[in-house]
Amino acid sequence: MVSIRLGELPPAARQLADAVVDAVEAARGDDAPAYDEAVARLAVQEPERVGLVLGAVVRQLLEDVYPDGLAADEVLDALDDAVRGAAAWAAVDTEVLVSVVAGALGIHEVDTPEGPERPRSVRPVELAGQAPLLVAALLRRSRRPLRSHLELAFGEIWRAETVELP
Repeated sequence: MVSIRLGELPPAARQLADAVVDAVEAARGDDAPAYDEAVARLAVQEPERVGLVLGAVVRQLLEDVYPDGLAADEVLDALDDAVRGAAAWAAVDTEVLVSVVAGALGIHEVDTPEGPERPRSVRPVELAGQAPLLVAALLRRSRRPLRSHLELAFGEIWRAETVELP
């Protein structure tokens, strides 16, 4: 796996990484004002980049926390930890959290025909406000710090953007 040191990121990517770190640290400390400020900084970043980075971090964490594979029980367990960990101080949206997990795993179908079974689109501000809660919950079980997961996430994104397909 490719890893990019956070200090070597370009300024825009570094701002995104800093906002993620601040949001997750605020979530881990149950600090609602700091969380709201960090989420506001995340919400003004380029939405596609925020989604890529947070999705990659969640995927890394799920692989780290559940090395023997991920089944429905583990997903429910991770979601339950996120909800219980933040419910006392944050507005938790379980539907968005489920979408974050599904998107991180690459199973959130955007081509599903219109209808009641089609998942609703998650707005960038919702992603910015909910994904760090899940990251904070997963970090409680992880063997590695957030910085490591972020560096791997940026490395994964860099590799995907620079590798030419045959």
